[in-house]
Amino acid sequence: MRPNKDEVRGKIDQLAGRAKQSIGRATADPVLEKKGADQESAGDVEHGFGKARRKVGDAVRDVGRKIGK
Repeated sequence: MRPNKDEVRGKIDQLAGRAKQSIGRATADPVLEKKGADQESAGDVEHGFGKARRKVGDAVRDVGRKIGK
């Protein structure tokens, strides 16, 4: 089962957010650190949504296969 677009975008946002937080801490920039935390949280939500969407799709496919037999 391959990850879908939402999962991939979510992971990218999570990683970018963590990077911004680290840079914000290293440069003592609380605004950048907060933006990073927000982006990471948004990535968590998007990744979770994509994962749920994939699981529902897998379940629907499984039901379709069982009905088709």
